[in-house]
Amino acid sequence: MKIDSQEAGHSFNYMDNKIKITFPDGSVKEFDKGVSAFDIANSISKRLAEEILVAKVNGVDKDINAPINEDAEIKLFKFDSDEGKKVYWHTTSHIMAQAIEELFPGARFGVGPPIEGGFYYDVDSDKKFTEDDLKKIEAKMLEIAKRDLKPSRIEMPRLEAIEYFKSKRNDPYKVEILETIAKDEDNVSLYEQGNFTDLCRGPHLPSTAKVKAVKLLSVSGSYWRGDENRQMLQRIYGISFPKQKDLDEHLNNLEEAKKRDHRKLGQELELFMLSQAVGSGLPIWLPKGAIVRMELENFLKSEQFKRGYEPVYTPHIGKIELYKTSGHYPYYKESQFPPLEFEDETGKKEQYLLKPMNCPHHFQVYNHKPRSYKDLPVRLAEFGTVYRYEQSGELAGLLRVRGFTQDDSHIFCRQDQLLDEVCNVIELTQFVAKTVGFDNLNIRLSFRDKENKSKYGGTDELWDKAEQDVKDAADRMGLNYTIAIGEASFYGPKIDFILKDSLNRKWQLGTVQVDYVQPVNFDMLYTGADGQKHRPVVIHRAPFGSMERFVALLIENFAGYFPLWLAPVQVMVIPLTDNHKEYAQKIHDELKSHNIRVNLDERNEKVGYKIREAENKKIPYMLVLGDKEVNEGLISIREHKKGDTGKMELNKFIEIIKLKVSKKDIFY
Repeated sequence: MKIDSQEAGHSFNYMDNKIKITFPDGSVKEFDKGVSAFDIANSISKRLAEEILVAKVNGVDKDINAPINEDAEIKLFKFDSDEGKKVYWHTTSHIMAQAIEELFPGARFGVGPPIEGGFYYDVDSDKKFTEDDLKKIEAKMLEIAKRDLKPSRIEMPRLEAIEYFKSKRNDPYKVEILETIAKDEDNVSLYEQGNFTDLCRGPHLPSTAKVKAVKLLSVSGSYWRGDENRQMLQRIYGISFPKQKDLDEHLNNLEEAKKRDHRKLGQELELFMLSQAVGSGLPIWLPKGAIVRMELENFLKSEQFKRGYEPVYTPHIGKIELYKTSGHYPYYKESQFPPLEFEDETGKKEQYLLKPMNCPHHFQVYNHKPRSYKDLPVRLAEFGTVYRYEQSGELAGLLRVRGFTQDDSHIFCRQDQLLDEVCNVIELTQFVAKTVGFDNLNIRLSFRDKENKSKYGGTDELWDKAEQDVKDAADRMGLNYTIAIGEASFYGPKIDFILKDSLNRKWQLGTVQVDYVQPVNFDMLYTGADGQKHRPVVIHRAPFGSMERFVALLIENFAGYFPLWLAPVQVMVIPLTDNHKEYAQKIHDELKSHNIRVNLDERNEKVGYKIREAENKKIPYMLVLGDKEVNEGLISIREHKKGDTGKMELNKFIEIIKLKVSKKDIFY
């Protein structure tokens, strides 16, 4: 068939105006160049088009109305996704800023990002916001939402944006961001929403009308850019949803979370304390909390021993050169305590750091003697305390602290051992989580951002290999995971185990990391079967993660009602009168001789009061002893939340307690 030149030209133009869109299931469809994610969703179903909030186009989040002009892989996200919530709450933060600007002229704005569980915006205003003000802002936000404003993206040269925020917006905070954080960018983006314009990367909702329900939760102080020497701003936190019933459910969850707050329960149950005399973010474990921590440590130490781990202890400080070699300094310089400087009798100056990581110390253990291929794997383990200078506004009980203990281990292995070792660590982490009732963890593979290589050490070749190793191990173990670009450590990719709390906030617990970088930094070697020198691979591992954070989440998950094997006091013995104290003391001593954690309440208080107090202290078992028990040589058992469960011989009760403790039952 002959095609003339004119017809051929038309054919070329037709193909040139078409692009191929690849969907997550691998299917491919053609669309006209310039098609939007909304158009694509609408071609599938009108309902999908109505519900999508953001699109990921070739791995980049985009406004759903942005034109797509090249072949692309696309993913569409609704509110039920992390991506959808992020853009929803980001747009809501802009709506809040617009509402504040309309209600309180002269207000200026710092940053207003989406966060886990909502959003916030830092505001500089002469007005000190009250609860009544927050309600007024809420009402104005809903009014703005109903205006059906269409956020539009504006791109302009950075220098032009600086002039815009100086002259038209009079916003020194955005000017500072443009002159410092964004100083290397030629062009920046702004988002215009009605009469409100803000510096923003986006993306945003297609319309403010998508926001249906809003609640501003609190206001607190926050130093600009976390610097205690800078301006104190007012940080307003909020949450929003597409439906009022979703907001109502969230607020109910917040009320439940208040009851479970580990800070409240930690005080009531005498688990830990924070002392300003010691310093912010430096928790002190009280005796009962120390028991919980000790039992967790003993549990993991036992499991590690079975799996061939060897214990080590390392100092809390080290020479600064150690952390320069590892790369922790200066990578984490801003989150570290200032160096400690000393001068010896000769005048020589030395600098030390409170250790931010345990790994450089463990590397010294590996390097202290020659290693053979027959020695590997070497598995070192330590409950080591590390120190990070978290900003004061970020501190939160045991969840975010400045001094915390990691159940740290470093495995030094050959390449042919790596996959098995990583899989064994995954199994251990899953076992630990399941034992304490955290058996519904999300798995995240944290990889580097190839567009920002300056954040990471090592070569592309090493990183590609490490990421493949991590993926292979996750696949072998059948993990259902997501991949997060840019969340890797600076020395290697990770498998992160993420727990959702009662408010659906995500907290990283255990982690497994593959590291080819530090063996180079510290010149780690072993002699292979071929007689040549080879580098080991390092696996960083911490099933608990942080003991402080882990216990905080345990407290909240169990509402302070610890499983029997973790309960600080397992049994409370309560004599009815003074006449029964001798028998009660005998019962107490016998239980104690079997390593059962038992207290004896001999106070001259009414029995009902003692029982209520033991219930409030969430003690699993109470033994109430009176004339009948003394005469029959028995005990009357009362279980927490269940009440009286009958009489029993003490030996039988001891057997039951021991069995439940050995099995580490979650429920009594």
